[in-house]
Amino acid sequence: MTTLVLPDPELTKGRFASISAYSDEALYAATGVRIAFTAREGGVSEGPYASLNLGSHVKDDIASVRENRHRVLQAFSNEGTSLFVPNQVHGDTVLELGDPENIDASLSSAEAQAITLQAQDSADGLVVHARDAAALLCYADCVPVVIVSPTGRFAVVHAGWRGVDNLIAVKAVRAIARADEAVLGAEAASAYNVYIGPHIGPECFETGPDVHARFVSQFGESCAFDGTHIDLAEGLRIQLEQAGVNRSRICDLAKCTVCENDEFFSYRGQGGTCGRHGAFAVRTR
Repeated sequence: MTTLVLPDPELTKGRFASISAYSDEALYAATGVRIAFTAREGGVSEGPYASLNLGSHVKDDIASVRENRHRVLQAFSNEGTSLFVPNQVHGDTVLELGDPENIDASLSSAEAQAITLQAQDSADGLVVHARDAAALLCYADCVPVVIVSPTGRFAVVHAGWRGVDNLIAVKAVRAIARADEAVLGAEAASAYNVYIGPHIGPECFETGPDVHARFVSQFGESCAFDGTHIDLAEGLRIQLEQAGVNRSRICDLAKCTVCENDEFFSYRGQGGTCGRHGAFAVRTR
């Protein structure tokens, strides 16, 4: 589905089957793109992973993780949707799913298998051109970013401080914009909605002097919370605006995973042993 103007971005909390998540229902009505930032509630994992842990690399029972991912897929997508979960390595690789020239095409089984193998190798961003191809990335303090175009294309990005520093969200925007140019023109990115999910807040993200100085040098003083803390979301907003995204179309949930560890997983808040919540997106029509 293509619409020239997206509704203003907004994240509200809702319940989808057993799952508690933040989504934009007006976006879904306009485009068929369902986005969701999951919380901890609604799964079957136990202990420090309770209950909706979506990360398969954290020593949780793998059968529980598979069930949790199945619940997310059932709650937010159509039957037969393929789920892609990349191996995240804090890098800047962005994979594209589907044919940029044909947004109405679904992935063939051969294409899905090839993308799965690529994603298992490593990627921290997925750009999706195909319908019924769902992207899920996992987090526990890093910044979840979902980018949605009026054409129905979207991206899900994992941005820790290295990802922000390496402009991974900008790479995803540019990949979507290249495919959108024929419909939306050279300024395609100005029409996109960007959603920033729960992440470690500036009051809790203490860095070493080298990282602090690097961010101030690259993005300016506004991304420095103080002399030892950095605002990752502000760094993202600055770079996305420079890439053509309208700042007024960037919606930040503004929830700190450390301060709100009862609702979200936090690597720092849980001493390094925790599950992972997710950023999910799919185009259903």
